[in-house]
Amino acid sequence: MMQDILQDIIAHKRQELQRMYAKKPSMKDALLASSSGIIAEFKRRSPSKGWIKEEGRADIIPLAYQQNGAAALSILTDKDYFGGHDDFIRTARKSGVTIPILYKNFVIDEMQLYEAALCGASAVLLIAACLTKEQCGALLSKAHQLGMEVLLEMHSEQELEYAELGPDMCGINNRNLGSFVTDVQNSFRLAEQLRSVCGDSIATQKTVLVSESGISNPDTVNALRRAGFRGFLIGENFMKSPDPGIALCDFINQL
Repeated sequence: MMQDILQDIIAHKRQELQRMYAKKPSMKDALLASSSGIIAEFKRRSPSKGWIKEEGRADIIPLAYQQNGAAALSILTDKDYFGGHDDFIRTARKSGVTIPILYKNFVIDEMQLYEAALCGASAVLLIAACLTKEQCGALLSKAHQLGMEVLLEMHSEQELEYAELGPDMCGINNRNLGSFVTDVQNSFRLAEQLRSVCGDSIATQKTVLVSESGISNPDTVNALRRAGFRGFLIGENFMKSPDPGIALCDFINQL
């Protein structure tokens, strides 16, 4: 009898591992298929601005984003600086979120990729400023092994060579991570240079361009789309409103 129970447990564990390694909902495909390309972010706190929405609930806001037209979600999981947690992704999934979720943290070790996969993330953020090119390549490969896509974030011209690693999505962060000063023109400045680095990857949509941070105007999204971007990560603009889901809906209606 004990042997039968043990076999049942091991069989169940194998099923759990299969789900962990299975390919998750594609964030890249969701952005390409979306008319808005909005990646709505669940962000309760910022190191530069403090609490944005301390009472924000992961079982309400992410689902509201989905119901109001988000192409994908970004959920901050860093606890000390952003008031986040891995459980926020689990909670969002349990609440009914089915669209792709980006695990947004400062990933510097393979262990964090396992955490992202276990909590239900579809994609993981890798930040060029935090990693050597070799480290970034190794983490990108491991993320793919775990069934997740990679959004590779760059901020400066010097970091554009990381795009040669072939991420699923290339992000241009408009916020300087040292000073936290935001300038959306950074996306426009680097887009053409990034296109020359990625070559056919962007033209054939193997790589999707994403503009991150500082986007608060629908006209800016339209201008970025004309410049070749297909994803637009927006957090504070929605989170500081009384109802982030309705704020997203209003934003999309103005596009």
